[in-house]
Amino acid sequence: MSDVGILGTGAYVPDRVVSNDEAGAQAGVDDAWITGKTAIEARRWAAPEQATSDLATHAARAALESARITAADLSVIVVATSTPDRPQPPTAAYVQHNLGARDAAAFDINAVCSSEVFALSAVEGLLARRGGHALVIGADLYSRILNPHDRRTVVLFGDGAGAMVLGPTTGGRGTIRHLVLHTFGELAGLIQVPAGGSREPAGPQALAAGRQYFTMDGRGVRRFVEDRLPQLTKQFLHEAGVVPDDIAHFIPHQANGVMLDTVFTDLALPGAVMHLTLKEFGNTGAASIPLTLDHAARSGALHRGDLILLAGFGGGMSAGFALVQW
Repeated sequence: MSDVGILGTGAYVPDRVVSNDEAGAQAGVDDAWITGKTAIEARRWAAPEQATSDLATHAARAALESARITAADLSVIVVATSTPDRPQPPTAAYVQHNLGARDAAAFDINAVCSSEVFALSAVEGLLARRGGHALVIGADLYSRILNPHDRRTVVLFGDGAGAMVLGPTTGGRGTIRHLVLHTFGELAGLIQVPAGGSREPAGPQALAAGRQYFTMDGRGVRRFVEDRLPQLTKQFLHEAGVVPDDIAHFIPHQANGVMLDTVFTDLALPGAVMHLTLKEFGNTGAASIPLTLDHAARSGALHRGDLILLAGFGGGMSAGFALVQW
């Protein structure tokens, strides 16, 4: 069996550009405050008629075109998301229908902002055993679950989707060399949407209290990322059999630009370029890694043989790492 690799990428963001002043208006913060805290200058929010599956479908089509295959070639479609169209059925089922990929099994994975790397790991293992081609799509539409009065969250998030086509490669472009996943369930309360599930249905009382909104302990999340990500990254590289000097590109989850600058310094990857798209798109959740990878690929920044480190982190708390040889 040949190696599994990334054969093509695609991305999509909605048309509507939302400035910092607009995003922060009801939360009482302005452009200067948001830029200084996050390095985010704008984001895209979906149109009222758009759902997560619509964003995912656009990105999927771009990735299929990039990989030069059709939907009929797909055996698996996975949507990595924490903002599905509906609690049931899986958002991937809508994407499968939209693409006309009748022979593809379709399901969702939710590890919040780490979801894309978790999905990548699951699909890589499946294809390694069974062969075929797969779509792994990170897509989130956070603008629908943000409290407009909460400055800790409403200024961070944008809507978008990024997609990867996975398939067989013999030491060629996009080979996935190593994958590792982590979950720290004792920290699950740091990021959550309290209502809307089986523990707390989204009834009138919950809605009146605003418990349908995304919530985050920003300081706790930052401590988790700054304290654990460097250690986990060094452990991952050791397990993968590479040294920090080998990494040419670092593509992290696009959480907060100020925080990522600190983390990147602590990672000590002397030959690596950190790729960021958050300045114009904000934190796009599970979409942020594949969207940023697509932008790096289409810009010509990635060269044959380059080692790329993908690093996701998010609710759960979770973290996932992938080493890709371009």
